[in-house]
Amino acid sequence: MTAQNFTGGCHCEAVRYEVTADLDRVISCNCSHCSAKGLLLTFAPASQFKLLQGEDRLSEYQLNKHVIHHLFCKACGVQSFARGKGPDGSEMVAINVRCLDGVDAAALKPTPYDGRSM
Repeated sequence: MTAQNFTGGCHCEAVRYEVTADLDRVISCNCSHCSAKGLLLTFAPASQFKLLQGEDRLSEYQLNKHVIHHLFCKACGVQSFARGKGPDGSEMVAINVRCLDGVDAAALKPTPYDGRSM
């Protein structure tokens, strides 16, 4: 699978976005945050992400090194994406694949990532 266009958002649909992402590159991180929320993540350059609605409905949580902006809907509490920087310093968006419309997360083959040791 190559990069495809998706729409997604939170549970109550107050937050909606479009993203071009590659679902062959999904990770399952074992850090305390990702494992508690059951996140399956893929990453896209910020230029391939467009927030369609809900900027005013987002709240932020930061942990550890305070470099990732974990954004969640104030109404339903779902974290459908996060903002941060890639290893090269470029702006990136971490997409919670479980929040993409029409994607069967059980059909994906996520790569384990040891975020607990970071």
